[in-house]
Amino acid sequence: MKKIVLALAAITGLGLSQTALAQEPVTIKFSHVLAVDTPKGKAAELFKKLAEERTKGRVRIEVYPNSILYKDKEEIEALQLGAVQMLAPALSKFGPLGIREFEVFDLPYVFDNYAELHKITLGPIGAGLLKKLEPKGITGLAYWDNGFKQMSSNKPMKKPEDAKGQKLRIPSSKVIDAQMRTLGAMPQTMAYSEVYQAMQTGVVDGSENTHSNLFTGKHHEVQKYLTLTDHGYLGYAVIVNKKFWDGLDPEIRKTLEGAMKDATTYNNEIAQKENDQALENVRKSGKTQVIALTPEEKQAWKKATMKVHEQFADKLGRDTLQTIYRETGFDPSGR
Repeated sequence: MKKIVLALAAITGLGLSQTALAQEPVTIKFSHVLAVDTPKGKAAELFKKLAEERTKGRVRIEVYPNSILYKDKEEIEALQLGAVQMLAPALSKFGPLGIREFEVFDLPYVFDNYAELHKITLGPIGAGLLKKLEPKGITGLAYWDNGFKQMSSNKPMKKPEDAKGQKLRIPSSKVIDAQMRTLGAMPQTMAYSEVYQAMQTGVVDGSENTHSNLFTGKHHEVQKYLTLTDHGYLGYAVIVNKKFWDGLDPEIRKTLEGAMKDATTYNNEIAQKENDQALENVRKSGKTQVIALTPEEKQAWKKATMKVHEQFADKLGRDTLQTIYRETGFDPSGR
């Protein structure tokens, strides 16, 4: 009898233990490499707020900005291993992962404005690209805008040939590497978190980035010139570990998808505003001279980089490129 009582007690205890475990919130570690006050940083915090409110505490989102957990080169591997559940890496990160089609977003001047861009990221082409991540153990949830990139340096760059011989930091992207080499520059691949010091110590002369990243990263403090080239797009894909995502309670997953949709709308609404404000802040700082280009001068930069499109057409997929050209009205001749 005593044994039966003990066994029942053990079973009851086990049941209570399992119930307690079932009530533990699901924890999602959301790691990214940028500052909290960037569009990405603000959208990540909004997603946290919406997700926790709407799941009524069943999910806890831990946001780790500024490369606190992982740097650029480490984060995707960490996601695949399950050390972190959610990231928002730059789209250029997926080329080295073996999905070269994503590098179409790195092509110079492929988008002239957000309206053209959103025809791709919010349409079937964008959705199709996210599906290609699944064999890598990754589920793509959304595209988040940052903005259009500019050239910064300690030497003035008004004409494309002014980039010749300059050491310019780039993320890991064969397309961006080729873009810089086409301009005669010497691309230097390094993590975003290392750029400020590299600029400060002269390891690099400059970089390409959006206004918001340049300002929040304090690059304007160590860069004498900023040229408004608008030569490329910088955006992110919010991704999760596929095994983790598929293992969530369907009701929770649906709620998180709704929170992500609203955070995405918010991010894309504030991206242009944040970049405009960051540019104004750079001007007000008086530390960086802003070089505005005439339409003719910008056209010269466009023509100087057009051969990069043809150089990568086969690797990125000619059919994909032609579809994007049709959707956006892009003219690969550079006119």
